[in-house]
Amino acid sequence: MARVVVGLSGGVDSSVAAYLLQQQGHEVIGIFMKNWHDTEVTISEDCPWEEDGKDALLVAEKLGIPFQTIDFSEEYYERIVSYMFNEYESGRTPNPDVLCNREIKFDSFLKLALKLGADYVATGHYCRKQETESGFELLAGKDGNKDQSYFLCQVNQDQLAKALFPIGELEKSEVRKIAKEQDLVTAEKRDSQGLCFIGKVKLPDFLKQKLKEKKGNVVEISRDWKGFYKELDTTEAYTFAESDGKVIGEHIGAHFYTIGQRKGLNIGGYVNPLFIIQTNTETNTVYVGEGDDHKGLRRPGLLIDKADIHWVKEVDAMKVGETRDYELRIRYRQILFGAKLTQLDSGLEIEFDAPKKAVAKGQFAAWYDGDVLVGSGVIS
Repeated sequence: MARVVVGLSGGVDSSVAAYLLQQQGHEVIGIFMKNWHDTEVTISEDCPWEEDGKDALLVAEKLGIPFQTIDFSEEYYERIVSYMFNEYESGRTPNPDVLCNREIKFDSFLKLALKLGADYVATGHYCRKQETESGFELLAGKDGNKDQSYFLCQVNQDQLAKALFPIGELEKSEVRKIAKEQDLVTAEKRDSQGLCFIGKVKLPDFLKQKLKEKKGNVVEISRDWKGFYKELDTTEAYTFAESDGKVIGEHIGAHFYTIGQRKGLNIGGYVNPLFIIQTNTETNTVYVGEGDDHKGLRRPGLLIDKADIHWVKEVDAMKVGETRDYELRIRYRQILFGAKLTQLDSGLEIEFDAPKKAVAKGQFAAWYDGDVLVGSGVIS
């Protein structure tokens, strides 16, 4: 029996999480986090958080649990949105969902819950935790298709100690079945798409509210570019100049695009799709290559700066000169692949088992030992 504050998002996963905790005998309190005020940045007349807030309230009423809406929009703008704008403007690709969990759900929200006398906070994430002699571990969710451990790759021991993930042992189909059996309004509600705080708005449209359009060249790098004869070092990437290829079109600003992107340039006439293989915000150039097997799209590894290395359990931290083998992913739902990690003075060098495509600076790499998420860091 514990007092548990549940982050009710207005979706089916958090609804069932609250129900399961109630069935276990806990005192459950539902809180809807309002993370966005559509004021300074006008996005659209459609405000998905209003609909989500109403659904969260209906679920709380159905379960007979206390409910309130808490406004975190000021913290969200300062800690997530401003960071996103700055990162994109500098040519990096941030992950707002990872940041949302680290900065809001397991920081601001957790602190609020503790003030309310909570023993734990709970969310509808598909992940699990377990306690060992050396501390708490974060594990992948049992549903491999929905595993969301990657989004929680930056949580620490204090946060994990106070966190519960009630649906981590369930498949998505089981969650929907429970919601339907309990006649919850969210039972058949579609999972949210897009940014976690503005719902249905596409990222480029959102970024245009703050980042100005700035036309520049789209340059195609041919598959037989002379620089490809050189094999890259582990943390190296190919670098291009406009003179290395041919100008095939115009873009609206290099800061709106990311490595690996296939849509958004509106350039046709090719047998295979064009992929963005590099952006340069200083020269405002976007480089593309034809086909997803283009050599410019792949890298043998990456580097994480020393200050950006995060271990879920500090006892797992590597010493300078130490090398370990882990499984890795550099984006959500990516199939894990083998990697060799080497701790350097300057940071963590990660060598892939084979070159991987679309390694974007600013994204998070997360490494696993089986089901256990061991650590993560920002790709530099």
